[in-house]
Amino acid sequence: MQALPENEPASPQLEAEQHVATTSHSRWRWLVIAVPFLWLLVFFLAPFLMVFKISLSGQVLAIPPYAPQWDWATGLQGLQAFWQELSLDNYIWLSEDELYWKAYLSSIRIAGMATLLCLLIGFPMAYAMARAPKRMQPLLVMLVILPFWTSFLIRVYAWIGILKTEGLLNQFLLGLGVINEPLVILNTNIAVYIGIVYSYLPFMVLPLYATLEKLDTSLLEAAQDLGCPPLKTFWTITLPLAKPGILAGCFLVLIPAVGEFVIPDILGGSETLMIGKTLWVEFFSNRDWPLASAVAIVLLAILIMPIMLFQRQQQKSAEVGL
Repeated sequence: MQALPENEPASPQLEAEQHVATTSHSRWRWLVIAVPFLWLLVFFLAPFLMVFKISLSGQVLAIPPYAPQWDWATGLQGLQAFWQELSLDNYIWLSEDELYWKAYLSSIRIAGMATLLCLLIGFPMAYAMARAPKRMQPLLVMLVILPFWTSFLIRVYAWIGILKTEGLLNQFLLGLGVINEPLVILNTNIAVYIGIVYSYLPFMVLPLYATLEKLDTSLLEAAQDLGCPPLKTFWTITLPLAKPGILAGCFLVLIPAVGEFVIPDILGGSETLMIGKTLWVEFFSNRDWPLASAVAIVLLAILIMPIMLFQRQQQKSAEVGL
């Protein structure tokens, strides 16, 4: 298309073409935005509202095991009666029964400690991967994600054979003469820590590797030339620059670990108290769907803050990358 001379008004045909192009671009832009919003509406917001409604209901011996339920045939009059029967009794019960808030605190403590262990183990791994030869890095990344090729449930079950009294770990330590009698690890909190760290370690390593791999090594060389000790170089240069990867990895481990159910149920004992296990008991053993829904809503409220911080950190990292 020929460029118009300066100060010459555009022809009506050109203006129409520009208007059509702008309209088409706007339509595609709204379509791209609408798809993820529609996905969140159908698969997150709608189920969340259903769970929230059930949390305001009461337990009954029926199918489904909660009331009230609104019948569309009753119209607005039935809707008004429906809203009047909803209450906050389940949330009041959660605040009064120490079992639930102890389960929340225990879940946060176990998840926080497991996240710290993942960081202490994952940072050296990610740093070694980032400093490895370029031809080796794809292989190392593949080895990190290799466990995901196996079912999560099978991998957790495998730890039973490793951690039990006559398992591989105790047999190995007895053979080396490190211990004189088998250690009791299975059905303890230690086994839960091992299971969470093993299962979620890749979620810590991969964001750290992505950050450390972009680290400018000339900064480290300059610090070394200026006589900066290696430990001080790590604390003043490497660690601050790796902060986005550290935060992303910690959030990716902490958020799902708080509500973990499979690991504490399989590897933990009767004294292992986590909110995911409590939630399962309320749903399937006690069949108290309203109380279980209230537990889930409170858990989501607790996790909203780290989720928002994670999204903010991701946005900042994207802006820095641009």
